[in-house]
Amino acid sequence: MEEKSLIKQWNQLRLQIIQAQVAPALVLIAIVALAAIGSFETASDGAKYLALGVAAVTGILATISQYAAVREGEALIIDLRKVEKPSAMTEKIADSRGLVSLSAIAIIAFDIAIFALVVWAVLGA
Repeated sequence: MEEKSLIKQWNQLRLQIIQAQVAPALVLIAIVALAAIGSFETASDGAKYLALGVAAVTGILATISQYAAVREGEALIIDLRKVEKPSAMTEKIADSRGLVSLSAIAIIAFDIAIFALVVWAVLGA
């Protein structure tokens, strides 16, 4: 592949990671709003577990999508390193493997932390 198409693909992968965060963010906004007004205090157990299930499934599917994009980004970085006479942009992207790998770890860690907070907000202390 040529340099420009690799950079275009890189940008598409970054966009995919960002777009995968939209649905879970909307679910979290709804849960935070409902928790803030005390809706879960009087909700049935079924409603609470449904909220947790929706949050979990939405988060897991987004995490899978984000993680796949990160792995593909790592492979793309390897291809970018092979470009002859790379532009400054290509060199910067090719040097970002550590950050890309760190983002994969952060995605998992933050997802677990956020879900723990969602459980706490829905089920109470």
